[in-house]
Amino acid sequence: MFNIDKAYIDGSFVTPKGSETADLYNPSTEEKIGTVRLGGLEDAREAIAAAKRAFPAFSLTTKVERIEMLKRLNAAVAAHTSDLTQAMALEYGAPQTFTRFAIPHAASSFLSMAKVLEDYDFERQMGRARVVMQSVGVTAAITPWNSNIGFITSKLATAIAAGTTIVIKPSEMSAIQTQILTECLHEAGLPKGVFNIVNGLGNVVGAELSRHPDIAKVTFTGSTAVGREIMRNAAGTFKRVTLELGGKGPNIILDDADLDAAIPAVLRMGFINSGQACIAGTRILVPSHRLDDVLARLKQEIETFKVGAPDDPDAMIGPMVSRKQYERVQSYIELGMREGASLLAGGLGRPAGLERGWFTKPTIFTDVNNQMRIAREEIFGPVLSVISYRDEDEAVAIANDTPYGLQAYLHGTNVARMQAIADRLECGRVVINGAPHEPLAPFGGFKQSGIGREYGVFGLEAFLEPRAVIA
Repeated sequence: MFNIDKAYIDGSFVTPKGSETADLYNPSTEEKIGTVRLGGLEDAREAIAAAKRAFPAFSLTTKVERIEMLKRLNAAVAAHTSDLTQAMALEYGAPQTFTRFAIPHAASSFLSMAKVLEDYDFERQMGRARVVMQSVGVTAAITPWNSNIGFITSKLATAIAAGTTIVIKPSEMSAIQTQILTECLHEAGLPKGVFNIVNGLGNVVGAELSRHPDIAKVTFTGSTAVGREIMRNAAGTFKRVTLELGGKGPNIILDDADLDAAIPAVLRMGFINSGQACIAGTRILVPSHRLDDVLARLKQEIETFKVGAPDDPDAMIGPMVSRKQYERVQSYIELGMREGASLLAGGLGRPAGLERGWFTKPTIFTDVNNQMRIAREEIFGPVLSVISYRDEDEAVAIANDTPYGLQAYLHGTNVARMQAIADRLECGRVVINGAPHEPLAPFGGFKQSGIGREYGVFGLEAFLEPRAVIA
């Protein structure tokens, strides 16, 4: 049993003042595997005070000093890849297909931001004005459970590059992962107070971070509903906010697509991170005249997406993170059937052979229209909807007919045509033919998928404020 009973404040592991605890579970077995002691208001305020004390000196560090820190952080995290992978598998149930990407990606966040920093000019001349990009102030980061390690490292890397100090509130459901990661980060030997990490509930620690007058910026990844509440709290002191929220991504198969390549890519993008991903392409848009062929291919290909625990190297979809999340996904599958959609694959209950664990059958609905709730609401599980369209204009209209606008996918053979369609889609990113992640490109959403951007220069400048000196 794990007993996570420390926060990280002012460069040290300390016992939280809060006394409330939360249970930790292995989602593959439903067994309790530990507890985490939750920080309270006093812990949040102590972490903010530590970051505030550290900010003046840290904001004056040079690019060279910050780049060196980022390299040390990368080395510290990379050295513990195996430990972090095991923790993610145990506490989150992530299959090996995901952890093989997620953990190295988390470590590389620091090197990616170091590369941005090397080429970034904090001072530039504009007419008669000398414009200086300066650190925004003490930052708060609130991160979710679906890729806990990567969200912490990417937000921390950006804060370090910008010369801001930071208080991080991770999901309490990821406390084992957070503890091991924090130990790695501590090994890098950064100045005291530069980063602080406090486990706690969103409506306690998270709320305090989003309203405290000494926090200048909040960066949050999570649900649209919580993002809306953070904006309300932040408004009182005009905090800068970066919000990366929900999604309902269109996964568009064009009429010229090579289905041998497109169908596996469509399902990979739809079931990414076991479907527990804001970027998942959960609406599969298909040309009407190719619908029968596409459905036959989808039904065949989904059989290769094995569901299982992380110790199964062939598993591509793991369990839902919690009983609550499992029940949420089950309720949407039931809703889809009530709405009149047809099941192409999957359905209610666990996959055959899995008697325990919060495993869900990978499910594809057909006969879906874009007004059904399963097509409009973020399910956050391995549930996809197939929607047919007549022509390119209707495909674009359906893709854009959503309150979200995070990430879209295009599958076809005419690259120039896909580039033109991409320019018509109302979303922050468009991925063509399953292209790999680009860490220097901006990431964030249109509409209710968020505000602001992360990664690359755009992410760095979200932690900076320009000052003009005119002579």
